[in-house]
Amino acid sequence: MSSLHHRHLAVSPDWLALYYRHPLEITHGEGRHVWDADGNRYLDFFGGILTTMTAHALPEVTKAVSEQAGRIIHSSTLYLNRPMVELAERIVTLSGIPDARVFFTTSGTEANDTALLLATTYRRSNQILAMRNSYHGRSFSAVSITGNNAWSPTSLSPLQTLYVHGGVRTRGPYAHLGDGEFIAACVADLEDLLGHTRAPAALIAEPIQGVGGFTSPPDGLYAAFREVLNRHGILWISDEVQTGWGRSGEHFWGWQAHGRNGPPDILTFAKGIGNGMSIGGVVARADVMNCLDANSISTFGGSPVTMAAGLANLSYLLEHDLQGNARRVGGLLIERLRAIGAASECVREVRGRGLMIGIELVKPGTDEANPEGAAAVLEAAREGGLLIGKGGGHNTSVLRIAPPLSLSIPEAEEGAAILAEALRSAG
Repeated sequence: MSSLHHRHLAVSPDWLALYYRHPLEITHGEGRHVWDADGNRYLDFFGGILTTMTAHALPEVTKAVSEQAGRIIHSSTLYLNRPMVELAERIVTLSGIPDARVFFTTSGTEANDTALLLATTYRRSNQILAMRNSYHGRSFSAVSITGNNAWSPTSLSPLQTLYVHGGVRTRGPYAHLGDGEFIAACVADLEDLLGHTRAPAALIAEPIQGVGGFTSPPDGLYAAFREVLNRHGILWISDEVQTGWGRSGEHFWGWQAHGRNGPPDILTFAKGIGNGMSIGGVVARADVMNCLDANSISTFGGSPVTMAAGLANLSYLLEHDLQGNARRVGGLLIERLRAIGAASECVREVRGRGLMIGIELVKPGTDEANPEGAAAVLEAAREGGLLIGKGGGHNTSVLRIAPPLSLSIPEAEEGAAILAEALRSAG
């Protein structure tokens, strides 16, 4: 055990997880690579949990942070803040939500917590619809709507949560159905559920479930849900903390794969927009955002430094068409990984879009989740010079692959080759 690991254990909660048998201290990064304290270089396919969205040490972002820090670091939302207004203006335009307002937070958890406050206040209901296998953060309210037992440490809740089918396409009671039948069955389940309860405030859903292992429904499921929700006056919250900003390649926001009946009422974002700086936020229609009848501010949300980083990062992403790069390079990578998976008895499915790819592992010859196998592949990939993540529903048996969106084709090929060897050695 390293000295730093020993010190970490002495001062940190037991439930604060670390990856790897011998945890890694990352000291610096550049582009798509990071280095550890021993000087080892790694290709980063997890980006600090989908947060280093463009690149490590991106000059445009570091310059914006440095220049803003040299002027003023903090002021709070009690004062006018030019970078905050400028970033909000850009996000309003990009969101697709008409007459939208933006409230900045410091994390995705806080963004979802705020969205729940808005929805329950607007609708005067504490009931929330959420998806099975979902994850929305670690606050008391966010944990209470998380449909993933591994990330839900308490059954106590300020909300009554009702869980809906549909977030996982290839497992569960409707997995055998075709896409159209799957959507129809999930809609019928939602209709039936609403016949047994008072009208909920909102449905919150990740278009692609992150911690759940990059699972997603067929395109159009949430559009079909929206027809039911609209009849009951129920709001739709799209949790875009992991799917936003073009990571899926095909769409800028995950909700756009389900946009036939318009944008969500509330959209939450975080992670990638700051490229590592602590930014989260909520976009909502003005009537929803303005429904609170008490004072509120944010001490750290919308910080001048983080907003400067977000502006520079968003500009870089749009000017260099990183969404298009995610589509092109991600498409190549997922094809390569599917070919690798087809040759492995321990790979059940390779799924995802753009640079948001999951590899679900099972025990060979079975359909049983294989968390031990996932942990072994994680270790083997690190030994080969590649950092990846893991997740999944009933058991943590999905490898999560989400590199910075500037990933090059040679880097994608290199990462795929390391993963192929890791699967062979761990299997």
